Amino acid sequence: MADPHVGRSLGAALLASSLMPLNSTMIAVALPEIAREFARPPGTVAQAVVASYLVAAIVLQSPGGKLGDRLGHWRMLALGQVLVAAGAVLGLIAGALGVLAVARVLMAAGGAAIVPATVALLRIELPAQRRGRAFGLFGAMMSLAAGIGPVVGGELVRAFGWPSIFAVNLPVIGIVALLVATARRREAEPQDRARFDVLGSILLTATLAALVVGLEATGTAGVALLVTCVALLVPFVWWERRATDPVLAFGLFRSAAFTAGSLLVALQNLVMYTLLFELPQVLAALLATDAAATGRLLVAMMAAVVLASLVAGRLTDRVGPRPVAVGGAVACLAAVGLLAAGDLSSLRQLVLPLALLGLGIGLATPAAQTASLAAVPRERSGAAAGIGSTMRYLGGVVGVALLGRLVDLTGDRSAVLGEHRNVLGVFAAALLAALVCAVALPGRSAVRVPDGS
Repeated sequence: MADPHVGRSLGAALLASSLMPLNSTMIAVALPEIAREFARPPGTVAQAVVASYLVAAIVLQSPGGKLGDRLGHWRMLALGQVLVAAGAVLGLIAGALGVLAVARVLMAAGGAAIVPATVALLRIELPAQRRGRAFGLFGAMMSLAAGIGPVVGGELVRAFGWPSIFAVNLPVIGIVALLVATARRREAEPQDRARFDVLGSILLTATLAALVVGLEATGTAGVALLVTCVALLVPFVWWERRATDPVLAFGLFRSAAFTAGSLLVALQNLVMYTLLFELPQVLAALLATDAAATGRLLVAMMAAVVLASLVAGRLTDRVGPRPVAVGGAVACLAAVGLLAAGDLSSLRQLVLPLALLGLGIGLATPAAQTASLAAVPRERSGAAAGIGSTMRYLGGVVGVALLGRLVDLTGDRSAVLGEHRNVLGVFAAALLAALVCAVALPGRSAVRVPDGS
């Protein structure tokens, strides 16, 4: 049994982790007001406070997880809280858009320390038979935070103005700090290890930044950035294979369970986040649906993700990761099939497939995370968690970038519907690959914990 005091601290860590998706989505509704206050074009504001947050969140996950392995995951959790709080305070007093961008980067850096630390702590502090339900709760809280972000942000902006988007972080961080400080286990002393892989971290950051920005950019700039990303990969891989303690341990990918679990989560995130962006645009073009009606549909899907995540964790503990993940992947494929069969003539025909998609994602994700983290040694939990978090966010970025290249809403109804089905074809291909990954996960009898815990 886990120490109940540690359980309280882990609950606080889960709460802190939920701030990252919450901050990534609730800022969207504040963009018009921020643009008016700073007299800047909406696109410029979005790049400053949304794109900067996204890039920082992705590129810092792996270094954050690796630092946790070296310094201790409770210490990284505390550092992440300090960074989020500093960013929130800076955002409150920001008098220029550039300062606001720095505040968002600080908050993203804090999240990149907190999320891998939380995942690693769930792996390290809990016995194997309780990890599934813990990862189910983690998935439920992260999905819920992302889903309610625009709603919470809208109410805050309406009542108190855009600075409240930053202020709301402070009481949450205060509660988390109090719970962790009064209940957590004493951190183990850092081990005497090789020097931190600074050059590898810089190369990884530059490579991922070029990829993320290149996927979002268009024309010559986008091509140049993607070429830069490929060019940077060569020295990065060369260096990491020679580094004493690399920031990205390629050896982790020798584990089929770790690789399959991480890829499965990335592929399902590609589908989920792309749909969150694609469906409102298509419905507005075909049915003149307003944001509120589409929002209710998507909230229903996210509710299914949350509920299924809670169930999936317990199922994984009972029957093992493979059957739960396979069931989730099949449900997602069935949902895409139902979406493709419809003609988008009414919102009602979307309720069942979206609920089924949410069910599938909610089932598969906790099972995949449980399997992937169980497959790595205890002392490398942070590195594994950082890689997994990076892949999760990259899945969403790749999906949204593909969306911009596949969907053009200027045509007639048949053209828009055809482009929607092209997107669904991409979803089907991604989910078939996810199903293969699910089959590659271990069953209950095959699960092995490298450190014997």
